[in-house]
Amino acid sequence: MKKVYSLVNTTKAKDQEAVQSICIKQIQFNEQKPKFNKHSADTSRRSPAGSISQSIDSYSSVDSEDESSPRDKPQKTSKGLSDFCIKNIEQAEFGRREIEAAQQEMPALMVLRKRACGEKPLAGAKVVGCTHITAQTAVLIETLSVLGAQCRWAACNIFSTHNAVAAALAERGTSVFAWRGESEEDFWWCIDRCVGAETWQPNMILDDGGDLTHWIYKKHPGLFKKIIGIVEESVTGIYRLYQLSKAGKLCVPAMNVNDSVTKQKFENLYCCKESILDGLKRTTDIMFGGKQVVVCGYGEVGKGCCAALKALSAVVYVTEVDPICAVQACMDGFRVIQLSEVVRQADMVITCTGNKNVVEREHLDRMKSGCIVCNMGHCSTEIDLLSLRTAELRWERVRPKVDHVIWPDGKRIVLLAEGRLLNLSCSTVPLFVLSITATTQAMALIELYSAPEGRYKQDVYLLPKKMDEYVASLHLQTFDAHLTELTGEQAKYLGISKHGPFKPNYYKY
Repeated sequence: MKKVYSLVNTTKAKDQEAVQSICIKQIQFNEQKPKFNKHSADTSRRSPAGSISQSIDSYSSVDSEDESSPRDKPQKTSKGLSDFCIKNIEQAEFGRREIEAAQQEMPALMVLRKRACGEKPLAGAKVVGCTHITAQTAVLIETLSVLGAQCRWAACNIFSTHNAVAAALAERGTSVFAWRGESEEDFWWCIDRCVGAETWQPNMILDDGGDLTHWIYKKHPGLFKKIIGIVEESVTGIYRLYQLSKAGKLCVPAMNVNDSVTKQKFENLYCCKESILDGLKRTTDIMFGGKQVVVCGYGEVGKGCCAALKALSAVVYVTEVDPICAVQACMDGFRVIQLSEVVRQADMVITCTGNKNVVEREHLDRMKSGCIVCNMGHCSTEIDLLSLRTAELRWERVRPKVDHVIWPDGKRIVLLAEGRLLNLSCSTVPLFVLSITATTQAMALIELYSAPEGRYKQDVYLLPKKMDEYVASLHLQTFDAHLTELTGEQAKYLGISKHGPFKPNYYKY
């Protein structure tokens, strides 16, 4: 029997409506309705970070303060499983409570579990993942297991792993290799343990940042003979995949979740709109009213950050290279300037560009004492930290994830999370937004795994719009929202199916 969870790639317009009508019923499970940036001399505490995607509880009472590596400590679950490496298996009970609480705000994944019933769309799938390991991603991992997949997992960010959640996953049988505060060596060791098991070989990759895919290419290229596809959700990882594709080195199909509508609009915009304030408040206790803030970049992340800061009466400036985004910023009421024009008077500088060296040493030298510098965009490359690791400057840790960098004349800037993603390292991210992203990832895995041979070539693809719409529809019940249905005449007038997709691929939401 053919798998019922794949979408059919149609090229004939006449057949498209019928196929889409069939595929949504299938999706509903038969219901009737780069290389690591070595910018720091202290590599024992730094390693790659991923994209904006998950949340942490920076001040969880159950997370151990012990910074020693657990690699050489034998651990076993209550059922005797030892194929994992975490901080402390005894924290599993606390982690389980957090996972169960997260399920309440992640309705779509729970719906997928119920609708799966006896069907297992991922039966036979062996998913190796590298994401943030938190209560929210634990809900995703365990949903994949309910759908039939076997999972092994590592962390994409050394700061974001919630140790109690990792323990809960291990206790339930997931092979997890992660703990908060990994060194760079630990980071790569955990990834290698995930993919290098002698008795287990993955056939699907779920990546966040591209480090897992990069490691397999570098150390275990033979695994690609059995890998069906890659699902990637970060700007960094997608950039790497497109580079591989352009060079003709991409061995398997890849799904670009980062640029799906449900990722861009909900996580990048609404998530950052709320979490930017949380991260700044937790680390600095700052008052925003009247503060002069420079937001570098006015993409979806920048738009969310600017809206939140403006709402609290901050004076917000925007830097941009794209004239379209710059006009949007102007029409939203923000002054578009170059960083050098306002850097001397700025109280905060926030990067959201996805680029590198956006804030350079010359900017840092000109900042006034007490200026807060943080990153909401690319891994840890937007702020030129290498230029701050020099003999004449002194670093002083004042609280977790908060450093003062002190100049010879006594001037100091406040650097948050060592230039890594502020909301992932220092605050929490709204659960509901993560439900949307996690569901999109699950649907992308189902699509790639279930697709007929030949539908997807060795290239990078966007998630079919029908699936984007389906993910959104699963979350409408939370708001008690009721969609209007097109009449047959209206659908014919618009030239679309009354069941969707409702917008063409080129439509910008």
